[in-house]
Amino acid sequence: MKWGVDYKLHVRLANDSAYVVDVRGLYHTGRDLFVDTTDNSATYYPVTLDREFVDYIKSKKIDTSDSLSLADSNRTASYKTLWSALHSNLGGGYIHFVNCLIYALESQNLKLNDPIFKRPATRWKPNPVTQSYKRTHKWSYFYPDNQKLAQKEYRIRLKENDLKDLQGVPLQFTNLFLHTSQKKYEELVRQQKNREVAQINLIRLLLGAKYLGEDQIRHISNSVISAVLKYNVNTLPSIIIFDDYNAAVALTLDMNGYRIDRIVYSDGEVISGKELEGRTAIIDGLIRNINEANERVFQKKLQLYYQKTR
Repeated sequence: MKWGVDYKLHVRLANDSAYVVDVRGLYHTGRDLFVDTTDNSATYYPVTLDREFVDYIKSKKIDTSDSLSLADSNRTASYKTLWSALHSNLGGGYIHFVNCLIYALESQNLKLNDPIFKRPATRWKPNPVTQSYKRTHKWSYFYPDNQKLAQKEYRIRLKENDLKDLQGVPLQFTNLFLHTSQKKYEELVRQQKNREVAQINLIRLLLGAKYLGEDQIRHISNSVISAVLKYNVNTLPSIIIFDDYNAAVALTLDMNGYRIDRIVYSDGEVISGKELEGRTAIIDGLIRNINEANERVFQKKLQLYYQKTR
């Protein structure tokens, strides 16, 4: 990877394929994103999956039957919650949980309009009428399947301080979800803007997580694992531009979190080696802090919540 002229970054992959990337179209960040390392925050980067992680999934004992777990023989997957199902099969922490769900949705290995998510038609009504019935009886699926219903559910959960299912979901995903009408969503679908649609669908899916049955959770788990198994390790890596350090950083996601694959500096040829070493140490430290902060969020917030039985 090397800097070129006119906002260009040249990338050559291990398979000898070459790409020229416009820097202005890459993900940019500054110092501010890294100062929040509290137990309530998580940092998310749209990165490629590490080859060792993909190989780890491939090495597991796989059974294509829907009635059997895809986990290895030493561990039985629980399909009570999304978290327990995916963690048992994929390992890793919350960042893996989000990345793998997003990848499955974006690659369309997981489609939320699959028949298994459709709620059966019924005139049954609980007596007395429950709050969950009032909130979901207009849903055609096991999750709020249009923006009006989904945003209404979000506002109710926000008012009730019950957004634990969205704990750590990137703020830009939530903002996109809240500012997208159903008409705009349908336009994004028509334009095949799969990344934006996947981010909105992630919010919809997580808002309906507590209402999913075992069959739906098993289907999601199988779809996510299928997506990872089909993952192309030669995909162009995700590159983050660290504006404060004039650096382009290629990151991947391994079992322990984010890992720096390579760093190049736009002014690397005109500054001293000592200055470059200092910047590299700072970036290494920032990524390490992010991984540690994400792990604290995962341990203290999400693990306890998602492993509870319903």
